[in-house]
Amino acid sequence: MLLSKKQPSAAATQWIEKVKYHKNRDSYFKFLGNPHFRYTAFLLVFLSLWFLLQVFWFPPTKPTQTKFSTTTPKPSAGKCNGNVAVYVYNLPAEFNLGLLDDCSHLNIYTNMCPHVANHGLGQPLDNMDLQSSDSNPWFATHQFIAEMIFHARVDNHPCRTWDPSKANLFYVPFYGGLHVSSNFREPNHAIRDALAVKLVDYLQAQPTWRKNNGKDHFLALGRTSWDFMRTDSGPDFGANCLLNLPCVKNMSVLTVERNPWKGSNQHGIPYPSYFHPSTSDQMMTWQNMMRQSNRPYLFSFIGAPRKGVGKAAIRDEMIKQCMESTQCKILKCDHGNPKCYDPSEILKVMRESRFCLQAPGDSFTRRSTFDAILSGCIPVFFSRHTAYTQYSWFLPEEASKYSVYMDEQSEESKRIEEVLMKMPKEEVDTMRATVIDMIPRLTYAHPNASHSDLGFEDAVDVTLQALAQHVRDKI
Repeated sequence: MLLSKKQPSAAATQWIEKVKYHKNRDSYFKFLGNPHFRYTAFLLVFLSLWFLLQVFWFPPTKPTQTKFSTTTPKPSAGKCNGNVAVYVYNLPAEFNLGLLDDCSHLNIYTNMCPHVANHGLGQPLDNMDLQSSDSNPWFATHQFIAEMIFHARVDNHPCRTWDPSKANLFYVPFYGGLHVSSNFREPNHAIRDALAVKLVDYLQAQPTWRKNNGKDHFLALGRTSWDFMRTDSGPDFGANCLLNLPCVKNMSVLTVERNPWKGSNQHGIPYPSYFHPSTSDQMMTWQNMMRQSNRPYLFSFIGAPRKGVGKAAIRDEMIKQCMESTQCKILKCDHGNPKCYDPSEILKVMRESRFCLQAPGDSFTRRSTFDAILSGCIPVFFSRHTAYTQYSWFLPEEASKYSVYMDEQSEESKRIEEVLMKMPKEEVDTMRATVIDMIPRLTYAHPNASHSDLGFEDAVDVTLQALAQHVRDKI
């Protein structure tokens, strides 16, 4: 992050020029009666006016790329509906942007530097559809980066207010997911928890916090809640204690996976997929493509086998059934299969499938659920905690309108093809239409998008409206 340097020499020069002017101003006035001076002055004024006309009548083309700036951004065009007024804390850099200075160590498994680029969207993809549009909406977005994208979107949101006295929501842009993943192997709990504790101390010192004791404040975290809920009695897999701090329990916490049992203040938000449109035209074009997509496969599965009795059982069963069926497309992700890291290959499988199997992975939820919906593929769930108990702000109340559910212990899960084949075509077509209609509200629009050009409510819009209502009910 670049910091502007002070320029004391310029200030000194300015002062010197001022003194020189006052010392010599009497001599300057002597020239005013000189006719040559008057002619020269008239000529300079005429040339100046001509130059200004050229500049303002024919302005230069604006650059197509913008950089993330720590200065006050210009809010998006468009009007807020009046129900949301969100104030964004200007936190010390150590809690967000400062963490990016060491981006190569933000995750113990991968170098995050390519992924934190472009407001967290990652690197642009050049092998996808809609490449002929004005701006490329496709990025290789990391599944655990929602907190950065959310921050960039709210910074440029029409519902943002710079006056805390007018706010009904207070956003604390802490990059907690990036921080916790950099310390998974830190054995000292005090060190692992230090930044979270420091954040709480900072918030409690703010007058805006004390007004409602933090009940109108919220965090957005790009990792699952389990990464922030370490207890002394439970297993230690690298988590910190952020969500167990009493102060944070007063807040609302947005996370890609909430704890279904102990997450009363937690609200599920979508995992980011690869599509980040800037205009409604891009969104509608993509939706129409998904409606017209040829789907030769009844169902598909993308994923790797898992270790552990519970996780391995359902995954192994899915892989077995898919490999034995001529109507299933499988993309196995073991042994470092490069296709599993290629968004075009992932979406291709889903676009060619009518149903996409969504087995729990390392936790209940999967980014794959949102890739499937983006592809117009009806998700098939085997745990209610993969979606139904997670994303109530975003999904239709009737799960059967957009998904199929088979309990992983049921007989249905042992004959997936048979169950799906029995579903009437008209019902399947209606479900797919519903899935495709859901795409906008589960998508993170490009942070630079103008609200007037966007023309649809994305995941951040939906979140802010639901959160504002939740806070009103709570306070």
